[in-house]
Parts: sequence; structure tokens; C-alpha cells
Amino acid sequence: MLTQVKAVLGKRLIGFYLYGSLSLGDFDPLSSDIDILVVTSETLPPEVLARLQHMHTALACSGHTYAHRLEGSYIPREALRRYDPGHAQHPTIGTDWPFRVDQHDSNRVIEYFIEREQGVVAWGPPPRTLIDPISAQHLREAVCHQLRNFWQIRMDDRAWLRPRKYQAFAILTLYRALYTLHHAIPVSRPQAAARAQQIYPHWRPVIEQAVAWRSEQEDDEVAAQATISFLHEAITLALHGCEGDS
Repeated sequence: MLTQVKAVLGKRLIGFYLYGSLSLGDFDPLSSDIDILVVTSETLPPEVLARLQHMHTALACSGHTYAHRLEGSYIPREALRRYDPGHAQHPTIGTDWPFRVDQHDSNRVIEYFIEREQGVVAWGPPPRTLIDPISAQHLREAVCHQLRNFWQIRMDDRAWLRPRKYQAFAILTLYRALYTLHHAIPVSRPQAAARAQQIYPHWRPVIEQAVAWRSEQEDDEVAAQATISFLHEAITLALHGCEGDS
């Protein structure tokens, strides 16, 4: 992919980075996505976006093991410096959406932190030279924004939570949110879950189930109801840590 991105972007390419589970040390070959960040010198014109779209379509048809597990963004160097919701429309590709230009929400602040502090350089300068430091307060505010504007809406969505892998994703992500609120540093979901088992022993069965289900595709209506009950408890607890944050 790096070779093809270089061919499409040419001098517009500033850097190519890996983040997420690949940089946090908990990559699971059966369930993890390949998280990438491509930094460009400028906002990409329509003809370049068309070439990237063609590239991603061809990659999806390649038969490669990870061809459908790619998630990431193409972000101009100026916009990468710090997250600005008014300048956050960037090209993106994901496991649940095709290549397109779309709004990036406050979760980008958390991703910027991971990319800056633990991103893996595939090509280009160190990510610390491209992303400004992110304060503990800004990190917590981003987590709180996600809790209020994403998870509170999702926590009763039975259709979305029916597959076991999405239940696992929701449970482990909530543990990571709790950890980040308390410690002001994102860690991998399994790392946060291991810590949560010590602090919240009554959640141990739910945690162990979530870790085991990261790659489970089948639906599970009974477990979904238990997951929803957990989400209500965890989100309420997390939002207590957000009191006073805007």
C-alpha cells in the first residue's frame, strides 16, 4: 500500500504511519484492524482522490488477508497539527465504510495522542514533529465527548450490538475510556481490561467474555442484553468522571 500511495501522491506525501493495536502491542491477527495515517502536504484535489479511490477498490479486490480490515485517514499536515472540528473533513477508509471524504469527530484527539506518542513510522519524519502535544485535559474532554455523543446513543442499539464482536468492541472500549479518564493516557483495550479486572472484580466474567469474543462473528441476543446492562453501568460510572468537563 505504501508503494501505491507514493505513486499516487508523489511529492504530496509527507508521511505514512501505523497506529492502534499495531503500535500499542495488542494486535490480534484474527480480529484487529490495520490502522494507518497518511499525512499529505495539502488538501487533496478531486483527481487525486479519484486515483486513491481506485487504488483502495483494487486493494479490496486483491484477496489479501487484511484487504478488508484497513482503517485510516489522509490528513493534510496543517490540519494534523491539532484537532479542529471546523477543519476536520478528510479522506478516510474503514472496515464499515468505503473510501470517502468525511467528518472526523473528537475521537481523532485520542488517535492523535496515540499516533504522536506511539505511532510506527513506515515512511516520513517522526510523528512528534507533525502533531502538537495533547494535554491531559484535552484528552479527557475528547473521551467525555465520545461518551456523550456516541456511546450514550449506541448503548441501547440492539441491532448494532447483536454480533459478539461488536459487544466485545463496546465493552473493551468502555474499559479503555474509564482508564483514560483516570490516567490521561490511552492504552490498548486488553491492557485496560486487565486493569479493570483488578478494580472492578464483579465485571470479571464480562471482561473475560469480551476478550474471548474479539473475533466472534455470530449473533448472540442473550449476551447482547447483558452487554447493554453493562454499558449502562459503565457509561454512568465514566460520566461521573466527566463532571465539570464541557
